[in-house]
Amino acid sequence: MTTAAMNSTSVKHPPASPPVAYGRARRGGTGTTHDHAPLALTPLVALSLGYFLVMLDVTVVNVALPDIRASLGAGSSALQWIVDGYSTVFAALLLFGGGAADRFGHRRVFLTGLVLFSGASVFCGFADSAVLLIVGRLGQGAGAALLVPASLALLQATFPDRATRARAIAVWGAVASVAFGAGPAVGGLLVAGSDWRAVFWLNLPLGGLAVLLTLRHLPASSARPRARKADPVGQVLAVVGLVAVTGGLNEAGSRGWTSPVVLAAFFIGTVALVSFVLTTRALEARVADGRGRRDPLLRPSMFRSRSFTSATVIGMLISLGYYGMLFLATLYFQQERHLSALGTGLALLPSVCMGLIAAPLFNRVAPRTGPYVPMAAGLVLGAAGFAGWMFTGPATPYPVLLFALIATGLGQTMTALAATAAVVETAAASDAGVATAVFNVARQVGSTVGVALFGTFIATAHHFTYGLRLSAGLAAAAFTLGSLLALRVRSAGPALAGPPS
Repeated sequence: MTTAAMNSTSVKHPPASPPVAYGRARRGGTGTTHDHAPLALTPLVALSLGYFLVMLDVTVVNVALPDIRASLGAGSSALQWIVDGYSTVFAALLLFGGGAADRFGHRRVFLTGLVLFSGASVFCGFADSAVLLIVGRLGQGAGAALLVPASLALLQATFPDRATRARAIAVWGAVASVAFGAGPAVGGLLVAGSDWRAVFWLNLPLGGLAVLLTLRHLPASSARPRARKADPVGQVLAVVGLVAVTGGLNEAGSRGWTSPVVLAAFFIGTVALVSFVLTTRALEARVADGRGRRDPLLRPSMFRSRSFTSATVIGMLISLGYYGMLFLATLYFQQERHLSALGTGLALLPSVCMGLIAAPLFNRVAPRTGPYVPMAAGLVLGAAGFAGWMFTGPATPYPVLLFALIATGLGQTMTALAATAAVVETAAASDAGVATAVFNVARQVGSTVGVALFGTFIATAHHFTYGLRLSAGLAAAAFTLGSLLALRVRSAGPALAGPPS
């Protein structure tokens, strides 16, 4: 289903450093060699473990659904919410989690998210009804929404040097890629060796290790002093809007885009999100004039940075194209090629495990060029891979599909790493949690739109192949548009970083 993976007192951004800060100092020059700065592995392992849990639970539960149905007597609607409830709450609470991390301290909120996620996993493991399992999955989504933006903010603070941070993001992203790709295989092994509850018990030792490493190796961050209070109205509007939009998109795939339930969800979500934007703009204007008593949850002025805005839009585009097509590729191998669940997982491995190749490539390129060169290259490669899917039929030999699988997986992962680095680099320290939350919301919404939209193409096409090719063309167009945005920001240079402080 959908993924991810995938967060102020001042109202202005600090000036951005020029991209040359990424570069290697030349012999005899005055610069510093940043790309050989030491990488503290233990804090990085703690941060990566948190994201590993979030990404693993996107896919590991899917293979356990038949056993859950048989054990708990869950119907199709309950099974859908066991999967989609997690991603819906995750997307809905990301902005809240990012704002909480900025206000109360990134380490504190990261630990809270880990404990909540692990506790909810225990609750899922003990659940004796579908309703209780759904409640546990909603709790997991809430924990994920707290720890993901706090994780990226902590990564920014722990690795202030840009070149070192690029290497850290490469490792962080590779771990997420491995978790996402290994989810079906891990879930299958756990279910075969025990039962469906084992997929949730696995989170307990991993979450406990992440908590222990965080307490020992990540310095405590105190809550940031705020002259103004938080904005509860904006927080409620953001949650209601994101729950309604994400839930509507999830339901559109099964009910249809014109279903009254779907239309009502979109209407409520649109009204809430428009109200949220108007509220935050008004609050930010009052703060700028010295009249405001409350800080907005999200400062609209953050989007004056075309670097931040472009990276966020690119994150949405790649998630729409890649995860929408991954959903169809799964159906293609099962329905058109008649592969088993295990065979389908193995067929998709060349795509979903490309993080193992993309991370070292990004690690070598980004410290020298900045994030936009690997970002543009990944987008072009991904677009070429989706173009390959446009010529696919039921009898296409698997070796012919390898280029499309490898190119889309490598391109998506390279782009995701680069876009993450761009967002983290652009965000002010006081906005790190919210900035990364915005990026993750965009990616989550993009993946949900992709799955729902491409699923509709398949449902309404005269033949599966027609819907697959149409979806591949749209995915290629999304990646091409993203490459144009990346090249535009790259050619414009550091002037796009945002308003000066």
